[in-house]
Amino acid sequence: MSALRREPDGWLTPAIAILCLIGIGVAGYLTYVHYAGIKVLCISSGGCETVQSSSYAKLAGIPVAVLGLLGYITILILLLIRGETARMAACAVAIIGFLFSAYLTYRELFTIKAICQWCVSSAVLMTILAVLTTVRLLRADPSG
Repeated sequence: MSALRREPDGWLTPAIAILCLIGIGVAGYLTYVHYAGIKVLCISSGGCETVQSSSYAKLAGIPVAVLGLLGYITILILLLIRGETARMAACAVAIIGFLFSAYLTYRELFTIKAICQWCVSSAVLMTILAVLTTVRLLRADPSG
């Protein structure tokens, strides 16, 4: 077996990697804005600022943008590791990220009553990642 053996995923691994890089950009920007203490660039009138300053913008004192950043980086690192355990871990991280994003989107709509396009874009990315990592896991060759 060659060390240069192609992954059986075909397009899945590169697609997941690209989505993770976009997610790192989004979450990295929100993390930067948080720690720099500057206003978020926002298309909607004040929605991002309202969401970012809400009590839901942190979990146990950690900005949720940092958690998202860690999630995207973790999935990206797990893509580099071969085997079913890494595939399962990437899928689990993506599903947890999806569920947390769904919860935060619920809070945006029904509690905060404001929408942040950065948060929505991250939620969409994590939703797609949850689907793609699940497909990648289900298509996996148990021997490789």
